[in-house]
Amino acid sequence: MTSAVSKSPVQSIQAPHLLSDTDLTSGELQALIGLASRVKNAPRDYAASLTGRSIALLFEKPSLRTRLTFELAIQQLGGFTVFQDHRDGRIGEREPVKDIARNLDRWVDAIVARTFKQETLEQLSQWSSVPVINALSGKYHPCQAIADFQTLTQHFGQLEGLKMAFVGDGNNVCHSLLLCAARLGVSLTVATPPEYGPDPDVVARACELARTSSATIELSFDPREAVSGVSAVYTDLWTSMGWEAETHQRRAAFADFQVDDELMSQAASNAVFMHCLPASRGEEVTDSVIESPFSVVFDQAENRLHAQKALLLMFLTEEDG
Repeated sequence: MTSAVSKSPVQSIQAPHLLSDTDLTSGELQALIGLASRVKNAPRDYAASLTGRSIALLFEKPSLRTRLTFELAIQQLGGFTVFQDHRDGRIGEREPVKDIARNLDRWVDAIVARTFKQETLEQLSQWSSVPVINALSGKYHPCQAIADFQTLTQHFGQLEGLKMAFVGDGNNVCHSLLLCAARLGVSLTVATPPEYGPDPDVVARACELARTSSATIELSFDPREAVSGVSAVYTDLWTSMGWEAETHQRRAAFADFQVDDELMSQAASNAVFMHCLPASRGEEVTDSVIESPFSVVFDQAENRLHAQKALLLMFLTEEDG
């Protein structure tokens, strides 16, 4: 008879909510990535971990990966989810955010919210007695970054010492990558047009965090310089949700920031291409790059499921070793 494999204990997250990446300590971030890999390799070991738990999803923005991976993660861990669609009216318009939070925390064990404004998440967390998890806001996308660094670990074996470039708009994904890379020992160069750089306060915080690791944080206006010799090249949409009125202006501004075969040739020979999806093929990335053997975009998408399972486990369970 084969003996049962004992699971490693699940480390708890000390912060009451996950509103930005810095709500996780460096140790918790590393533990999350490790747990995500264990969950991915042995999903049945965790299949009943959220039995009896319910989680509400509040989404102001359209979603494929975030919504489905959270719903599947909760179900595959034995929990139950309810979805509230706010695309036709933002959270707080019909009734105050503080009332929504104080209703939900009487019914559910956690709130997962996808919002236009970071302030909406902050208001929810102020009035909620259960964890509020940022499933994307206008400023941060921590769930994406956790899956991204899980993907890099999967491909390179370790993170410390890796060099990475983000090319494009200094948006919410860029902010989360900066704050996580700085603590994981991944050196990150962000290349944007001058008027589309990341939030200076986020950059300053990332530089401060990088002092405790072997990472470096740099800004550039030259995509070729940024990707030179790096192990990972990352891009995202030039026009994020909520900025559609600037589409034509942004296409002109970002014309020299497309990730194509020539730009990828400047990276290391074993470099991977990353994108959080959805992609506008022919704009920020060419079809030849996103469909190439070195593209890991669908590994990133798959790992959203496992990373979010790990996040829920660390917020809602505490197992004995």
